[in-house]
Amino acid sequence: MKTVCVLGLGYIGLPTASILATCGYHVVGVDISERVVKTINKGEIHIEEPGLQTMVQAGIASGRLRAQTEPTYADVFIIAVPTPITEQKKADMAFVKSAGASIVPYLKKGNLVILESTSPPGTCRNLLAPILEQSGLKIGMDVYLAHCPERVLPGKIMHELIHNDRIIGGISPQCAESAKMIYGSFVEGNIFLTDATTAEMVKLIENTYRDVNIALANETAILCEQIGINFWEVAQLANRHPRVHLHHAGPGVGGHCISVDPWFLVEAFPEDAKLIRMARERNDSMPTFVVQKIESLIKNIDNPKIALFGLAYKGNVDDIRESPSLHVYSLLQLKNYSISLHDPHVKFSPVPLLSEEEALRNADCLVILTAHDEFKKIKPEKIQNLMRNKIVLDTHNILSGDAWTSKGFFFTTLGKGRSF
Repeated sequence: MKTVCVLGLGYIGLPTASILATCGYHVVGVDISERVVKTINKGEIHIEEPGLQTMVQAGIASGRLRAQTEPTYADVFIIAVPTPITEQKKADMAFVKSAGASIVPYLKKGNLVILESTSPPGTCRNLLAPILEQSGLKIGMDVYLAHCPERVLPGKIMHELIHNDRIIGGISPQCAESAKMIYGSFVEGNIFLTDATTAEMVKLIENTYRDVNIALANETAILCEQIGINFWEVAQLANRHPRVHLHHAGPGVGGHCISVDPWFLVEAFPEDAKLIRMARERNDSMPTFVVQKIESLIKNIDNPKIALFGLAYKGNVDDIRESPSLHVYSLLQLKNYSISLHDPHVKFSPVPLLSEEEALRNADCLVILTAHDEFKKIKPEKIQNLMRNKIVLDTHNILSGDAWTSKGFFFTTLGKGRSF
């Protein structure tokens, strides 16, 4: 197996394609966006990820990596396309269906197809396999099919693709072994083999575990506010227990995984996934809670201007998929407030972004919505003359409250109640 066709050149597909190219495979990356294809073929990248630029440049320069808008013949096909949710909280599998159908004309006996996209349990067996068998080839006999979900953290993708353990689930044991040959060429962590549906469930439950834990933290933060104590002190002290690890509270849960994957289980098991549904609803409600907190801070200000800092769903990345910040912005916009936004990482934004100074000029309330390192370095003395009213809400607890209050700011964090 020397040639690989990777469908989808986003946060997972492009890093995977570039790593395979450096391992000696001839890789064709496929993306429906001509802008993305042109960018990659110039040796540049369209997403922010440490180390990725160098890998892509090396792959293009060596001739082992190229991008195009249509699939081609290959030994291995890796599907790494989005699996978003609809407004009704259902799995949108249109991209997986389209990707599967697009490679049918190029399938030949002995090919390996790997689904990396996070998917509802049973996707490989019940959705993808029938599509691929439209080629006239039998899955598990003529063509191998496996699910190998990514388990990486944006900002550390290049490192974690190599060093994290991988789960590979095959339609048959032979399918799993075939996929192991590919991942074994670059994965330094352990590789565990299972069936495809188990692998699909493993990925979903990994992200669901985190979502439920974050929901507990967010709910605890709300309770702490109501009784006038500080969630961050409660969490710090509770986590001194050797078997307790309470996650951080925040303005919500974003990204393509944690905020999406649990809904796949709710859809598949609507009567039994009760805890999972409640956790999702709690985390989805946090932008509304943040907006209510903002309104309580500016209620006595005429025509207030709110400066929102951070559009990405997490710190130090440019990924805005399912970002809570976007939801906060939309809710505030419905109320006709004057809003300015600043994010030093986001390159392509659906809403206008301003420089730090422009966003803060004549603002009444600064709201930190993303834990970027740049925001941790903001000095109150440098911005105090820019703002009309000096109010700061830190939803991630990344700033020192004492430093801000000493400069005359009213400073508060999400989860911090007013003392009795």
